[in-house]
Amino acid sequence: MSKVILKTSEEIELIRISSLLVGDTHAEVAKHIRPGIKTSELDKIAETFIRDMGGIPSFKGFGGFPASLCISVNQAVVHGIPGNYEIQPGDVLSVDCGVFKNGFHGDSAYTYLIQDEQIEDKKKLLKITLECLEIGCTFAAPGNRVGDIGSAIQKHAEKHGYGVVRELVGHGLGRELHEKPEVPNYGKAGSGPLLKPGTTICIEPMINMGTKAVKTLADKWTIVTADAKPSAHFEHVVAITEQGTEILSSFLKIEEEIKKNEYLVSI
Repeated sequence: MSKVILKTSEEIELIRISSLLVGDTHAEVAKHIRPGIKTSELDKIAETFIRDMGGIPSFKGFGGFPASLCISVNQAVVHGIPGNYEIQPGDVLSVDCGVFKNGFHGDSAYTYLIQDEQIEDKKKLLKITLECLEIGCTFAAPGNRVGDIGSAIQKHAEKHGYGVVRELVGHGLGRELHEKPEVPNYGKAGSGPLLKPGTTICIEPMINMGTKAVKTLADKWTIVTADAKPSAHFEHVVAITEQGTEILSSFLKIEEEIKKNEYLVSI
């Protein structure tokens, strides 16, 4: 069983560079999200941007995945393959992006909501899922355990009646896209691996409006909710340091572009 790979401060800075490029890619994609655009078009925009900025899409070819972005719409939780689907008003659009640059990966997800008349329930789902991420990050502190993160996320989501996906979890990040430890969005406080300085992880709540149960579609990638209700997904890269918690990824540029885009809802 592989061990947690602790990073030096210099390596953490390289992960930060890759992670910030992921945020910049999201912001570029957010400029183009509108009703009628195909998810495959958004994927092309992301790949072109990543390569122009000197990076390589982490997801393309990973385990055979055919695209640069995972784009999961409405009841799709994660791993949606971009294709001919055209974005519709009221869609919940979860976009996961990874970048490899300078020998290290960055990985971050953001869920977008397309403007429509009846979206308050979806907006609340996104808001609570984002809060789950923020709460989880506060527990990613030296001396805590992985279970402290999952327990806090689970309590906040279930308090609002939402389902917390069990089959998919966060993970360590570094020279490999997926490293130890696994970081579930549920669990028991005080359990799991100890969070030591030098640990770099992806915290990524995947929260369903209804049941926690999911199933995999025939494409063997797309994972959807069992009750066809929407799901949301947000993800940050976090470093545990001697000084405490550092969030290496950023949503700031994404949120700026959302405010400029008349088709997107600010959370």
